[in-house]
Amino acid sequence: MPKKIDHEKRKENILKTALAVFADVGYREANLSLIAEKAGLSRPTIYQYFKDKDEIYYYAVKLVTGHLFAELSEMAFNEEIGSEIDRIIAICTRIVDYAISAEAELTRLMEVMLHEKEFNKDFSEIIYKRTAKLSILFKRLLSRGIQKNTIMASCNVDMTTRHIFSLMESFCFQIAFFKNFNREESLDFVKSYLMFFKV
Repeated sequence: MPKKIDHEKRKENILKTALAVFADVGYREANLSLIAEKAGLSRPTIYQYFKDKDEIYYYAVKLVTGHLFAELSEMAFNEEIGSEIDRIIAICTRIVDYAISAEAELTRLMEVMLHEKEFNKDFSEIIYKRTAKLSILFKRLLSRGIQKNTIMASCNVDMTTRHIFSLMESFCFQIAFFKNFNREESLDFVKSYLMFFKV
C-alpha cells in the first residue's frame, strides 16, 4: 500500500528549508535544485508545489504571518478582552509573543530581505500584502473606539495606526536580530502610548 503523503506538512517543510537555504547562500544564489536537495526531495516534487523561488518566498512570508491573522481578527472583535484600546494592546502582545516563538523563521526572512536589498530586489510589496489586514484591524478598532467614546475624538486614526504598525515592525526587527530584546519594556511602551488615547 503506498505511503500517504501529508501535502501541507511537505509544503511547510519546503518553505522552512528554503528559508534556511536563502539565509545560508543568499537568495540570488539559491535555486530549486539546492532547496530540493536540502529538503530531501526531487526538483520535480518542488515544482508540484511552487513554480519558482519568488513564489516560495511569498509563501514563506505567508507561513510566518498566516497562522496568526485569524487569531488576531477574533481578538479584535472579542469584547470580553476589554475596550478597543485593551484589544489593540492584546493584539500587539500576541504579535510580539508570536514573533518571539517564530524567531528563527523571522530572522531568515529578514536576512533575505537585507541581503537582496544590495541587488535592488524589493520584497516590500510581498510584506505589505501580507500585513495590510493588520493595519485595517487597528484602524477599525480606533474608529470604533472614537464612535463609542472610549477613545479620544482627537485621535488621528491613520497616524496612530502607522505608529502602532511601525512599533510592531521595529519590535519584529529587534526580535530577529538583537538578543537583548526586552519584551516587557517594549509592551509597556505600547501600552503607555495607547492609554494616552483612552477616555
